Amino acid sequence: MADSSAEILWTPSPDSIAKAQITAFALRPNIPRSASDPASSQGDRYAALHRWSVAEPGCFWREIWDDSQVLGDPGGVDCRSSDLFRRWQFFPEARLNFAENLLKESLLQDREVAEQVAVRAFDERGECGTRTRGELADQVRRVAGFLLERGVQAGDRVVAVLPNRIEAVVCMLAASAIGAVWSCCSPDFGDGALADRFSQIDPVVLISTSEVHYNGKRLELTERMERLVGKLPTLREWVVVGLPGRPAAGHPRQTGWDEVLCGDRFEEAFPRMPFQHPLAILYSSGTTGAPKCIVHGAGGTLLQHLKEHRLHCDLRPGDCMLYYTTTGWMMWNWLVSALAAQATIVLYDGSPLAPDAGVLWRVVEQAGVTHMGASARYFAALQQQEYYPCDHHDLKSLRCILSTGSPLLADQYRWLYRSVQPNMHLASISGGTDIVSCFVLGNPTLPVRAGEIQCAGLGMDVQVFDEAGCRVIGEPGELVAAMPFPSMPVGFWNDPSDTKYDAAYYQKFAGVWSHGDWCQQHASGGFEIFGRSDAVLNPGGVRIGTAEIYQQLQGIPEILEGLATALRRDGDEQIVLFVRLAEGSRLDAELADRIRKQIRAHCSPRHVPKHLVAAPDLPRTLNGKLSEIAARNALSGRPTGNSGALANPECLAFFRQWAEAIQ
Repeated sequence: MADSSAEILWTPSPDSIAKAQITAFALRPNIPRSASDPASSQGDRYAALHRWSVAEPGCFWREIWDDSQVLGDPGGVDCRSSDLFRRWQFFPEARLNFAENLLKESLLQDREVAEQVAVRAFDERGECGTRTRGELADQVRRVAGFLLERGVQAGDRVVAVLPNRIEAVVCMLAASAIGAVWSCCSPDFGDGALADRFSQIDPVVLISTSEVHYNGKRLELTERMERLVGKLPTLREWVVVGLPGRPAAGHPRQTGWDEVLCGDRFEEAFPRMPFQHPLAILYSSGTTGAPKCIVHGAGGTLLQHLKEHRLHCDLRPGDCMLYYTTTGWMMWNWLVSALAAQATIVLYDGSPLAPDAGVLWRVVEQAGVTHMGASARYFAALQQQEYYPCDHHDLKSLRCILSTGSPLLADQYRWLYRSVQPNMHLASISGGTDIVSCFVLGNPTLPVRAGEIQCAGLGMDVQVFDEAGCRVIGEPGELVAAMPFPSMPVGFWNDPSDTKYDAAYYQKFAGVWSHGDWCQQHASGGFEIFGRSDAVLNPGGVRIGTAEIYQQLQGIPEILEGLATALRRDGDEQIVLFVRLAEGSRLDAELADRIRKQIRAHCSPRHVPKHLVAAPDLPRTLNGKLSEIAARNALSGRPTGNSGALANPECLAFFRQWAEAIQ
């Protein structure tokens, strides 16, 4: 477990600290001098800046608006407080347009700016498309014109099943440009998962692809999309990107992508909407029931992403960001917003390990990527394969590596510094779909410690509570936000009294947002995430985060990955560790003993699993995260919730059979 004395792996140079955008931000006239006092340490300066950002939220977020040169009218009120956490209002009089702030068309009068590359797209076969800023703006206006011609109005839902390609970016910006609400799933979602999500929000337009390519294979989607159309009675239009599809039975209109782009442009100024106008609907994992439809507002999403990209990642005009993601993960929304920082975004569609482990790193090299991100699971796979990107690629452009999706373990920090390059900012970040942003993340002016997320985000009053609701430092507990923030959801769809919304975040502790992560804040100001708190193990009444166990599996070559969960027996919990083995390996007595000794030596006797089981596969969500809750439910014989939320629900049969066999 990391602490304030954890090994420092990287320290920013004085020159890089001086040039960082967060340093310039701290010098703004309205910000207390303690945030930039040269007599203080860099850690103390950031702590002072953070304290001010949560003590004066209205002032802080107005500084973000002004410093980021947001296009729009902020109004005269920066923040309106309330006795209810969720009813706080940021910029209640503001007007803005999300797409306008990403496209920044006012800059396109400069020909040099118009010809800058906004988006580059790659797949398993190489580069497959680019759009300059001028070309992107033109296509957005053409799709916006098509949507308006088809009768789409502000507030209508436009849904999509698209891979991570340029068309998805164009459609998302076109929908937001006219005030429509965007909602997208990636093509790897199953039929039931797509219908479970989209049928709740009554969409009027569906945009889908006719085919996808993954791991060297072509998959035709027309029949699947026809079935989906049949389950969405409110649809008025179906746009097909790619090959012409067959008209769906009984469907009034089906339009090809080329026809959309040949239509008339929307020539007027993009309408500016209220700060809280719905921008996008994202979905909870749905592993415990129907997915919740989380509605995010345009203004809060924009300000949070500008703050995170510019200040916490030091993303600058002309930089280039690649984040390996699908369109169904919140990180896709986060990536697209990098356009607002005047950076180039790089899209990758396909397997990150096909045709080989170097495919993403070739993109980094070819595109001159400055900021590269992926899931911790991806980096663990590279480590398992003993693939060292620095041995094969010129990575001199790379300044920042980002990781999220699950905890980045201390050994993975060390491996990345050895395997990519020693002089870079490694930022593990954590937040989620619920806030479409981060609670804790990186800071380019602070040292990076092995196993620690560097800091709480500016404007985010992140604390750790014990079971009594008291703040603790240096002890594990629940991650909470003690003050409201702009990217709180506008609400849940079809939840007019906010009953589901309140139950999701505000029932555990009165008056604060409880996020459901089990974590620890260290004396350094850094954080360590142990996993979801509802998956925390509790043998003998001692609460254990699963990430602590997973960290000990990293150095065991026979194990590809593990999943720790609990089996309830005789009024107590027994830890069960399921492992997926490398090809040719078997879980014999020698390997089991080695695993247990490793966990006992580096964690505690309480962490040692009662049962060690080799499993053919481990349950994971559609976004690729291991689902400890699904495994626990299967062991206990409880319903697994919405199996459509899992990418591989069939694997749960093994868990049920194993639990039955040991009774």
